[in-house]
Amino acid sequence: MPNFTTFLDVNVKYWPRKTVAIFPDKGEQYTFSDLLERVNEMGNVLRELGVKRGDGVALYLPTWPEALIGFLAIWRIGAIAVPINIVLKDLEVQHILNNSNSKIAVTNTTGLEVVRKIRDKIPSLEGTVVVDKKVDGTYYLKELMEKASPSLRAENCEFDCLSQLQYTAGTTGLPKGAMLTHGNWMMAVEAERWAFQLTDKDVMLYIYPLVHVGASWGIMALKYGATVVFMERYKMDKYLRYIAEYGVTLLCQMPPVMNDLVNGPPGIEEYLRTVRATITGGGPTPPVIWEKWVKRFGIPVLNAYGLSETIVIGSAPGTVPGWDYYSKGYRSVGVPIGYTEVKIVDPKDPKRELEPGEIGEIALRGPSVAKGYWLNEEATKEAFMPNGWFLTGDLGYLDDDGALYVTDRKKDMIITSGFNIYPAEVENILLQYSKIKEVAVFAKYDERRGEVPAAAVVLKSGEKATEEEIVEWARQHMASYKVPRHVVILDEIPKMAGWKTLRRVLRERYGGFGNG
Repeated sequence: MPNFTTFLDVNVKYWPRKTVAIFPDKGEQYTFSDLLERVNEMGNVLRELGVKRGDGVALYLPTWPEALIGFLAIWRIGAIAVPINIVLKDLEVQHILNNSNSKIAVTNTTGLEVVRKIRDKIPSLEGTVVVDKKVDGTYYLKELMEKASPSLRAENCEFDCLSQLQYTAGTTGLPKGAMLTHGNWMMAVEAERWAFQLTDKDVMLYIYPLVHVGASWGIMALKYGATVVFMERYKMDKYLRYIAEYGVTLLCQMPPVMNDLVNGPPGIEEYLRTVRATITGGGPTPPVIWEKWVKRFGIPVLNAYGLSETIVIGSAPGTVPGWDYYSKGYRSVGVPIGYTEVKIVDPKDPKRELEPGEIGEIALRGPSVAKGYWLNEEATKEAFMPNGWFLTGDLGYLDDDGALYVTDRKKDMIITSGFNIYPAEVENILLQYSKIKEVAVFAKYDERRGEVPAAAVVLKSGEKATEEEIVEWARQHMASYKVPRHVVILDEIPKMAGWKTLRRVLRERYGGFGNG
């Protein structure tokens, strides 16, 4: 089976001079011819640095052109992309680099500061490539690419050839690498294109981090000849300006963005007049916001349910524009797309399938489901069934029409502004603070984000610390979205039978969600 990136070779023949990737925040744009040449140059650079098929290459970057080019170049040579969000800090980055056995890290000067702090603790790392400046002791990407050939035939890859390790928040305190393949990507973009009914006449405004699995939306649009405007960071005024300036037809959103717009000032409608549909995901879309959106703007919503392990809706359902009936009054996340299967199983016995209306664990099956978790046999056995079903850890039910409703999370995951946060991962880092004896992280209500992380802390005997002190320490060691917004210092953390942390009790006492 051909390498996924061969779509570039094909598209050059159909749209050689069409501008297809625009990075307005960086003042750069690319045709397919430009993109293919840059990808080939970077692929040749990585090979010159010793990267071979099956080697890990970390992309620790913002949504810059180098992140897109990097993904495609790594895949093109048969290596494994290891995306790392630029907001992650030292202890988080250290785990991902070590677990993935990354050979090369591609980053900017901001990321380089973190990589240098942990460099001695990453035995597999042979070199660091910096994309925005020449720095002693590193490779400067621009300089290397100027010398590299723009010709490179894609490495032949099988359907199951590993292309990416997408790290998900870890229930045991450490992120797990979902193993995605070239075949997974081929099938995922087909499902997403169908869901959007995308054509080469479309223009997409993309706002997710490129290192997020949501990158599939932008890559899908490129694959099918559309133009993608890659926005580095969401700001409402700039978001609206780009929609009008580029004649955007398809929007990428998250619930907080929708909330901003539906509550925005009069006149926003004029900016959105070219938009025919929007995607929203990264967290539950509140029905009231969804309904306000449709009533104010009249733009259909593809409300996507998906995970890193399924490449978003590659093997998951959604409310496809044109089939609005399946939103069921702005409450359902829709029906299967592409080759996806969905069922509800007994959380205590996944072999037992439940009837419509019965709440249980959501299970998905399809060609975009990951192969498993990298170097984690135990977690793989727990979530990936031998018959192809993936246990999501989310609870929900199907109605008589097969529409899916997500009701709760089996585990204690917190979703804030589209980012998944597992309490155990945050706790694992907080426990490295010398004054903390015990900690439990839970969700606290937030009007704009839905929920944010909060922490209940027990200090070591004789120690004193303030909420501000603990939060400041956390900011230095973890991504900002994971930092607890509130800290409660307690004498003891509520537990069941003296051992199991009762996060539900903490959420009820301090979360501010009310009785509902």
